[in-house]
Amino acid sequence: MRQAYLNAIGTAVPDQDVHAAFIDWATARIDDPRERRLFGRMVQRAGIEHRWSVLPEAPGGGSPVCPGGFYDGATLPGTAARMRIYGTAAPALALDAVRALDADPAEITHLVVASCTGFVAPGVDQILARALGLRPGVERLLIGFMGCYAAVSALRSARHIVRSDPGARVLVVTVELSSLHLQESDGVEALLAMLQFGDGAAAGLVSAEPAGLVLDAPFAATLPDSDALIRWDITDQGFAMHLSGEVPGRIAAALAEPGFREALAVDGVDAWAVHAGGRSILDAVEGALALGQGALADSREVLRRFGNMSSATLMFVLQRLIGRPVERGVALAFGPGLAAEGFRFRAAA
Repeated sequence: MRQAYLNAIGTAVPDQDVHAAFIDWATARIDDPRERRLFGRMVQRAGIEHRWSVLPEAPGGGSPVCPGGFYDGATLPGTAARMRIYGTAAPALALDAVRALDADPAEITHLVVASCTGFVAPGVDQILARALGLRPGVERLLIGFMGCYAAVSALRSARHIVRSDPGARVLVVTVELSSLHLQESDGVEALLAMLQFGDGAAAGLVSAEPAGLVLDAPFAATLPDSDALIRWDITDQGFAMHLSGEVPGRIAAALAEPGFREALAVDGVDAWAVHAGGRSILDAVEGALALGQGALADSREVLRRFGNMSSATLMFVLQRLIGRPVERGVALAFGPGLAAEGFRFRAAA
């Protein structure tokens, strides 16, 4: 049977680290001393040290929430202003990731792009194709608004393409600019949700060339009665992310069910690429599946260095696994629905 391989991955993040500035901004909005202390404890336990943003520095080199910065003012910028930045910054960051991949544009036959943090038409796929000088006949697929598991959908689509056309060389790109969607809030749950997210892009090459990781069978499941737990609401001031505190517990309960464990084929897995959606989500996966200490070390390291970059995050984790002697790997991500999607993988022989 024909195999599809994830040959290599390139990644990119912007230059500006906004994590500490956001913590100061958020803390100042919490009036209740007990809630402020709770927020501080959760920040310390979050397992995040850096998050990066495409937004320009404020005058004098400050963050976007500093005087003169993008988010300075009595009213936060509207969606149109945020989308203008997305229309230029998303393709630029995606291009950085593709350049880090070092693939030959002349050999690309298909382009699959996933993003949920903005809209622009012509799309990021067309802008990127033009910037790379891809041939006009390259087939394009744009996957939008699927959230954190969109990388699975993108890689699954690339796998289907290669298995049906062994001559295909599919460029898969995920790019997310979550920092464009800061919301005015003093609620601890909302602020903790915003605390997770940063900007990032990744690019992967999927082909029939036996190198990198074999992309084996995909799987998907939607958890019942959980559709309100993760969602994006499009507002006049950006996309408001709702990430319920119930999500880790709901994921843990689902993973503990025998049918789910059987679908994941947990026994014998020697490599895990779990979407770094937050420390509590990684803890939930680790506990529910009774994984050994360090099983999710790669996911935790990506979370520490970059935060949750939505669909790009899983690609950052997979990049760390290419070149290792993986015999049975599982990639797993969660997103709006509440849905879980993933695939099995192994090192190329």
